[in-house]
Amino acid sequence: MNLKKAIPYITAVILFLVISFSYFPDVLQGKKLNQHDKKTWKGSAKEIFDYRERTGENSLWTNSMFGGMPAYLITTKSNKNITSYIYKVLDLNGEYRPATYIFLMILGFYFALLLFGVNPWLSIVGAVAYGFSTYFFIIIEAGHLTKVIALSFMPPVIAGIYHSFNKNRILGILITSVFLSLQILANHLQITYYSLIIILIFIIFQFVKSLKDKQLKSFFITASLLLLSAVIAVSVNITRIMATYEYTEDSIRGKSELTFDKTNQTSGLDKDYALSWSYGKTETLNLLIPNLMGGVSGGEAFTEMKQESNTYSLFKQAGYPDSDIQSGVSAYWGPQSFTSGPVYIGAILIFLFVLGLFLVKGQLKWWLLTVTVLSVFLAWGKNFMFLSNLFLDYFPFYNKFRTVSMILIIAEFAIPLLAFLALKNIIDKSVTKQEILKALKWSFGIIGGIIAVLLINPGILSFLSEQETASNIQKELSDALITDRKAMFRADAFRSLGFIVVAVIILWLFIQQKIKRSYFFIALGLLVLVDLWAVNKRYLNGDDFVSARIEKEPFTASNADKFILKDKDPNFRVLNLTVNTFNDASTSYFHKSIGGYHGAKMRRYQELITYGISQEMTRLIDALNNSSSEQEVHASLMGLSILNMLNTKYIILNPQMIPMMNKFRLGNSWFVNEIKIVENADEEIKSVTRFNPERTAVIDKRYNNQFFKFVKDTSAVIQLTKYEPNYLSYISKASSDQLAVFSEIFYDKDWSAYIDGKQVPHMRANYVLRAMKIPAGEHTIEFKNESNVWAKGEKISFIGSILFMLMIVGGIFYLIKHPKKVEQE
Repeated sequence: MNLKKAIPYITAVILFLVISFSYFPDVLQGKKLNQHDKKTWKGSAKEIFDYRERTGENSLWTNSMFGGMPAYLITTKSNKNITSYIYKVLDLNGEYRPATYIFLMILGFYFALLLFGVNPWLSIVGAVAYGFSTYFFIIIEAGHLTKVIALSFMPPVIAGIYHSFNKNRILGILITSVFLSLQILANHLQITYYSLIIILIFIIFQFVKSLKDKQLKSFFITASLLLLSAVIAVSVNITRIMATYEYTEDSIRGKSELTFDKTNQTSGLDKDYALSWSYGKTETLNLLIPNLMGGVSGGEAFTEMKQESNTYSLFKQAGYPDSDIQSGVSAYWGPQSFTSGPVYIGAILIFLFVLGLFLVKGQLKWWLLTVTVLSVFLAWGKNFMFLSNLFLDYFPFYNKFRTVSMILIIAEFAIPLLAFLALKNIIDKSVTKQEILKALKWSFGIIGGIIAVLLINPGILSFLSEQETASNIQKELSDALITDRKAMFRADAFRSLGFIVVAVIILWLFIQQKIKRSYFFIALGLLVLVDLWAVNKRYLNGDDFVSARIEKEPFTASNADKFILKDKDPNFRVLNLTVNTFNDASTSYFHKSIGGYHGAKMRRYQELITYGISQEMTRLIDALNNSSSEQEVHASLMGLSILNMLNTKYIILNPQMIPMMNKFRLGNSWFVNEIKIVENADEEIKSVTRFNPERTAVIDKRYNNQFFKFVKDTSAVIQLTKYEPNYLSYISKASSDQLAVFSEIFYDKDWSAYIDGKQVPHMRANYVLRAMKIPAGEHTIEFKNESNVWAKGEKISFIGSILFMLMIVGGIFYLIKHPKKVEQE
C-alpha cells in the first residue's frame, strides 16, 4: 500500500487522538477522573494490592468484604496471558485514561466500518458517532471501566466475522481472534454475552443467505475456522473464565438452595434483582431526545437553572439551601430507581437508521433491525415480562446478569452501523436518486413526526415519576416540577428536531450535487460531533477531574478508622453503621468489613444478610436509640449471634468518635459443645437466626461423614498465630477430640485444611463458616488457599497464548503470500 492510499487511515488515527484528548484536556495536566465505581473497586481490592506489594505474589482471596470472597472477582494478574501486553500498548499503559478509552471506542468502530466496506473517510464520521454515544461517557464517569474496554472491542469482533464470511476469510478470522481475545481480557462477561447474541443472530441470517446461494460448504468451512479461532481466544483468557465459572454456582448468580421464594428464583439471579434496572417503554425515546425523561437523578439541574427553575424558586422561598434541593427532588422522572443519564445515541443517527431501513437491502438490514428490536424489548425487563421470563428461564446464562437495560448496547452498535451502511449505499450510488429522495422524505416524516406529536401533545408523556405520583406530593411542588420538566423536554425535543433538519438539508444538498463529497463528510461529522459533545458534557466534564494525588487515595481515614487501625490483632471484622453497609467499600479500604460492594458476592452470605444480619443491625440501632445506658447497649450485643460469630470486634457509630467494641464476639475460632444437625438450607438459615453460636454448631446433614461424638473440654484452647489473606495458621491444645468453628467464610473449592501438615476434610457450619474435627493433643492447624482451577487455567492460558501467536504469524504469512487479496481489501 503506497502512502497516498494510507492517508485516510493515518488521518483517522490522528483525528481520533485529537478529538479524544480535546474532550479530556485535563488528562494532559496530570489530573484523574474521580469515578465512584473505581473508588469502590480500590476499596475492595486494597488488601489484595497490599499483599501483592508486600510479597510480590497474587492472593486469590480477600477478607476485606462480606467476610471473605475470591479475589479473582475483584483483581488478579494472569502472567501467562499474552493479550494483556497487547492491551497495555493500545491503552498507552493507562497513563491517559479516560481519553484512551474514547480513542479505543472510536478506533474499534472505525475498524468495523472498514470491514463492512464503508469508505474510509465516511468511516471516520461513523466511528466518532459511535464513540461519542452518551451512554459510554456516563459509564466512564461512573467508573464501569471493564465495560468500556469490552465495548471498545465489540465492533471489530463482529465485523471480523462478517468479513470472514463475505470477503477475506483469513483476514477476518485474524481480526476476530485478536479483538475477541482483547474483549474477553476485559473480563466483562455480560458485554461478551451480548456480543454473542449479535453474532448468533448474524450467523442465522448468514446461514440462510448461504443456503439460498448454495454456498453451504464455504459457510461451514468459515464457521469452523471462526470457531477454532474463538476457542484459541478463549483459551488465552481461560484462567479467570474457569475460576469465575466454578464460583458462579456459589455466588448470587447461582441457584439458591432456599425455597422461600420459588416464583422469584431462577437458576441464577432472582428475577426482581436481575430486572431492577428496567428501561421504560416510553423512556426508550430518549435514544432520540436526551431529556425526554430527564438526565441525572437528583436536583442539580434545578440548581443550575437557578431562578429560571420554578422548583428552585419554590425551595428558595421556603428557605432551603441548594444541597437540600439537590437531594430532595430529581431532574429524572422515569421508571428506574435512579440513573446517571439517558442512553442518547443521537438524533441524527436515529434518523439515518430509519433511512437505512429504506436504503439497505438484504440480510444486513434485517439482522441489524432484529438485534435492535430485540435489545429494546429485553431492556424493558419487568415492563415486558413475557419476553423477560422467557429469557430468564430458558436462555443459557441470561439469568446470570443484572441491569437488563445494559442490553441497549446492542442497539448502540446496530443503529450507527445501519445508518452508515445507508450512507455507504448513497456514496457508492448503489441506490437511485429517486429512491434516496423518497427514503429521505419518509425517514424525516417518521422521526420528525414523532417529535412533532410529542411537542404538540406533551400530555402523552408523564412528568411525574411513579414514586412521586404514589406519594401524593404537594400540588404546588408537583406543578413546579411539571413546569420545569416540560421545559427541559421541549428544549431537547426542539434541539433534536433542529439537528435532524440540518442533517436532512446537508444530505439533500449532497444528493443534488450542490456540495462536494468531502464537504458533506466534514459537515455531517461536525454536526454529529457537536450534537453528542454538548449532551455528553452534561454528564462528564472538567468538574469530574481531581488531582492525581486525591485519586490515588480514594478514602480518608476517619477518627474511628484511625483508632481501629491501631489494633494489632491481625484478623477481626468491622461493622460500619454510618454508611450503606452492603453497598459501600470505604470500610473495606481500611478494615475487614462485614459489608462491602460487589455484584457477585457469595449467595449464602447474601442470604445471611437478608434473613439475619439486617435484622440484627436493626435491633442494634433500636437499642442505640432507645437504651437509657451504655450497659443496656452492650447487653444488646450479646444477642447478636450472627455478628458475634462473624468476629465483629468494632462497630462504627460515628466516624469522628471512638467505635464501640463488641466484647461478645467469639474471636477467630472456638470449640463448641454440640452439633445441631439440619435437613436442608431452609432449616439451616432459620436455625442460625436464633441460636447460641458459642455452644452450638449448625451443620447440614450432608456432612454426616465428618460427624463424631465429643464432649467439650472447657480447658481446651485454639488460637490464630498467623494471618495472610490466603493463609491462616492456628495452634490448638485439648485433652480430647473437639469440634472447632472458624470465623472464616466456607469455600472448599479454593481452601484446604491441614493438621500438622496433613490435609484433612472440613465442613460448613452456621450457614457460612468453617468447622472441623480437632484431635486431642497439641496441633498446628492451617488453611491454605489452593485454587486448583486457577493453576490449571494458567497452564491452558500459556498454551493458548502460544497457539494464538502461531495463528497470528501464520495468518500474516498467508496474507503476505497472497498480496493481491490484501491489496483488494
